[in-house]
Amino acid sequence: MSEPFIGEIQLFGFNFAPRDWAFCNGATLAIRQNTALFSLLGVAYGGDGTTTFQLPNFTGRTGCNQGTAPGLSQRSIGEVFGENNVTLSTSEMPAHSHGFTIYNQTDSAKRASAPSAGNALTLPIESSVTAKDAQPNAQFASNMIGLAGNNVPHENRQPYLAVNFCIALNGTFPSFG
Repeated sequence: MSEPFIGEIQLFGFNFAPRDWAFCNGATLAIRQNTALFSLLGVAYGGDGTTTFQLPNFTGRTGCNQGTAPGLSQRSIGEVFGENNVTLSTSEMPAHSHGFTIYNQTDSAKRASAPSAGNALTLPIESSVTAKDAQPNAQFASNMIGLAGNNVPHENRQPYLAVNFCIALNGTFPSFG
């Protein structure tokens, strides 16, 4: 592996930070022991700026470029945004409907354990979702449909692969311009 730039971030597929690298886990470092890295990062990721500074924190996060683009929000270095879990309210869900058809299959030979043409899973009068002795086009039973989600948040993270973000503590100081 070639010598990295100080402050360079790379992904590693193993469970340790290589020599002269540190996990990007928001760790607090002493400025006097890491002056070159501090001169590049400053307090963009935290720290008091007099004795300490912090490394970027990619724990449970993903990287994002700084700046903006058409239709996107402005992002700054060190900014943390997004949510791992989100609870949707009814007003946030698009209007939609769910079709539901019951076939009144009195012939037990045509009942099946899975949906299929001409078959039924049960007689409607045996089901808890239909009113007893219902006629065609009757209302479903009141317990047919309820609120979905139960105010429980859903997973909101993009697909991910478990890798470690690490930052080079030593190496070549990058030249500017």
